[in-house]
Amino acid sequence: MKNKSQAVYQTLHEIYDRHRRKYPENPDSKQMCCMWSTDDPPDNIEGTEPFCDIEEAFHISIDDDEALDLYDMDLDEAANRIIKIMETEV
Repeated sequence: MKNKSQAVYQTLHEIYDRHRRKYPENPDSKQMCCMWSTDDPPDNIEGTEPFCDIEEAFHISIDDDEALDLYDMDLDEAANRIIKIMETEV
């Protein structure tokens, strides 16, 4: 399980890093919300590019409630939640 957790975290971090760099005002705090502008956050996050990339990378679906929960997590928490989503969607 540890290898799976590390792999999910690594992939998620790559997605996080790619999107976070678009917003120079965002610190590298490992908070999921930093994949979107923190100065002008989006009204809706479901279906945004970061979540589309996460869904594609892990072959999962993220609904609005799940998106809101993930948005408020740090990368460690989000990686664990993604693993649980992957397990329930099998």
